[in-house]
Amino acid sequence: MERKFAVGQRIMAGLPGTEIDEEFATLVREHKIGNVILFRRNIESRAQLTRLCRALRELITAETGAEPLIAIDQEGGVVTRLSDDMCNTPGAMALSAAGGDAPYRAGCLTARELRGCGIDFNLAPVLDINSNPDNPVIGVRSFGDDPERASALALEFMRGTLEGGVLACGKHFPGHGDTAVDSHLGLPLVEKGREALEACELRPFRRTIAAGIPAIMTSHVLFPHLEPERLPATMSRRILTGLLREELGFSGLVISDCMEMQAIAKFYGTVEGAVASLAAGADIVCISHTAALSSQLAERLCTELAEGACSEAEFTASVQRISAAKRRLAEWKESSCSPEGDTGEARRLLERSFTLVHGPLPALGEHTFFVGCGPVRVNLASSHVRETPPFPGFMASALGGCALETSDNPDAGEIERAVREAGKGSCIVLGTCNAHLRPGQTALMRALGELGRPMIVVALRNPYDLLYLPEGAAGIAVWEYTTRSLEALIPFLRGERAFHGRMPLANTVF
Repeated sequence: MERKFAVGQRIMAGLPGTEIDEEFATLVREHKIGNVILFRRNIESRAQLTRLCRALRELITAETGAEPLIAIDQEGGVVTRLSDDMCNTPGAMALSAAGGDAPYRAGCLTARELRGCGIDFNLAPVLDINSNPDNPVIGVRSFGDDPERASALALEFMRGTLEGGVLACGKHFPGHGDTAVDSHLGLPLVEKGREALEACELRPFRRTIAAGIPAIMTSHVLFPHLEPERLPATMSRRILTGLLREELGFSGLVISDCMEMQAIAKFYGTVEGAVASLAAGADIVCISHTAALSSQLAERLCTELAEGACSEAEFTASVQRISAAKRRLAEWKESSCSPEGDTGEARRLLERSFTLVHGPLPALGEHTFFVGCGPVRVNLASSHVRETPPFPGFMASALGGCALETSDNPDAGEIERAVREAGKGSCIVLGTCNAHLRPGQTALMRALGELGRPMIVVALRNPYDLLYLPEGAAGIAVWEYTTRSLEALIPFLRGERAFHGRMPLANTVF
C-alpha cells in the first residue's frame, strides 16, 4: 500500500471557510489527506454547502484515488452546524422529552439533509449519560441520565441515520457524562471503578455496538481505573484496543475527538497526542482547524512507517476498515437518493419537546415583565451564537410588556435593578441559560421570586435551572436558546398550546 495514501486515509482535517483555500488544497495534494470535517464556519446556505462538498469530493478523489469521508457534528439543538435554511432538528435531551418516535425521526431528517448536500458521516448520536447535572459540556446533548432509556433512544437516532444513508458515530467513549471539566478547555477526570462504569457509561456503547453502529468517537478524559498511566482514553491502548476492540468486540471505525482541544494540545501536544491515539487503536484522528498540524502529523507518520516505528499490520488493518466504510457509503449512494429533510417536521419535534414543570402557567396580564440574559455560547462544543435575539426584548415585542436584558451572570447591581423594575409588573417571565452553573442567574431568580408576583421561568438550555424554581413559580424547559425556540414558545406562553414534553431525567427531582 502506498505510504502517503495510507497515512492520508487516517487523518481528518478541517478548512477555514466556505470554499477550499489554497492551504487545504496543498494539504490534500502533498499529503493525500483523505477525510474532512465541516463546521458552522464552512456553511452559509444549502446551495453553498452542496457546492463545497462537491468540490471537496472532486479534489480528494482526484488526489488520493479514493472518495473522502465528509463529516460533521450535526447533533441538533445546541450543536447545530447547518445553516438556517436547512433542516435542524432538536438535540438529544429535547428528543427524549418529545418521546415517541422523535429520535428516529430526527435521525432520518438529519441524514436526508446531510446526504442531499454531500455529507456522509454524522458524528452523532451522543451516548454520554449526563449523570452530573453540573457537566459543563454535555448537558442537553445527552439523551438523559438513565442509562437504559438513553441507550434505547440513541439506538433509534442511529437507526434513522443509517436508514437515511449516512454513517453514524457514537460518542464520547467510554463516557463524558460525569465530568466537571470541558475537555475543550482542560483535562477531565472520571474516578469511577469498572463496576460503576458498566452500570452507567458503558451501557449505551455496549448496546449500540451490538446493534452495529459503524463508528465510535473517543473522549479526552482520564479514567484511572481503566488506564493507570496518565493518559486520556483517546491515547490509551488499554481503553481503545483492550476494552473497546477486544472486550466489547467493536469492529467498526474508531475516530478521535479533535486533537486540538486543550485536553490534548495543552497536556500532550496535538501531533504527539495524535500519534499516540493511532498507536492506541484509533483509525482516524481529527485535526479540525490547523492545516500545519495535519501536515506535521502526516510527515511524522510517513517517517515512522518507513523506519518501522509503528505496526504496519495494524496500519493496514485500519486503512482496510476505512475503505470498507467508504465502500458501504458508495453502495448506499447507488441504491437510492434521499430527499432533503423537512424543516416543518423539525419544528414540530421541537414543540413536542417543550416541558412544563410545576404548572399551570399564570396568565401574563397587561404589564408582564420579561427579564434574562441574551444568547451566549456556553461552551466550545456548542455552535457559535447566531443572530438570535435576546429573550426579554423578543418576548416583550411579541406579547406586550417591558423587558430588561441582564448579563449571563448578573451582579448585585443588575439584580437590584431587575427587582426594582419587576415590582411594577403584573407577571414576571425570566429566561435563563445554564443558571445552575452561573450563581448570578440563580440569585436573580431567587430575588424575583421573593416579590410574590406570578412567575414563569423559561430554561433556555439545560433544564437543571428549574431545580431552583421559587415557590409557586412555573417552569418551562425549551432545551435551546434559538430564534426558532423563541418563536415556537409564544403560543405556549399565551396559553394557546398545551405542553406534551416529559422531563427525561429519571434521577433528578424537579
